[in-house]
Amino acid sequence: MLRQTAFGMALSTLVLASGFMTAVPGNPAKNKSANQPSSNLASQVATSNLTFETTTLEKSVFEQINLYRVSQGLPKLTLNTHITRQARIHSQNMAQGKVPFSHQGFERRVNAIPLIYNSAAENVAFNLGYSNPASQAVIGWLKSPGHLKNIQGNYNLTGVGVATNQRGEVYLTQLFLHTR
Repeated sequence: MLRQTAFGMALSTLVLASGFMTAVPGNPAKNKSANQPSSNLASQVATSNLTFETTTLEKSVFEQINLYRVSQGLPKLTLNTHITRQARIHSQNMAQGKVPFSHQGFERRVNAIPLIYNSAAENVAFNLGYSNPASQAVIGWLKSPGHLKNIQGNYNLTGVGVATNQRGEVYLTQLFLHTR
């Protein structure tokens, strides 16, 4: 089941979409070292007068979501490189115009992750003109019932992917998985 929510903010643009699936069969784990850091993660794009290091934005989203979860008495999520890779690919594809800003291909993304899981969810955001696009995405997600449900959900792993383009647009994807 996919749900979408969209709204804009004054002077700058922030658009959000959330989706989730439950009881989706996961792929068998092919690589047990799921939390190993990945090489070539750093990506930097100049956007008008702002420059964002996408991995810094990814880390910021991850940390802010975990701070929120802990403040609500929920366990922290563990960052997983396989999940991050799929989130990053989706953000890059949206930023490059290969796919629309949406959850298009969500099931394919989560099935490409070499982990066995019970459920999965996804939050995406698009923004332009903010000095801190990661914080703006998290603020928007926390104010949206569908996104908040995913953030508060019974998940134990996550991955965050951020991509920007030459127009200054920032695309953010966060995937959530509950592994067996």
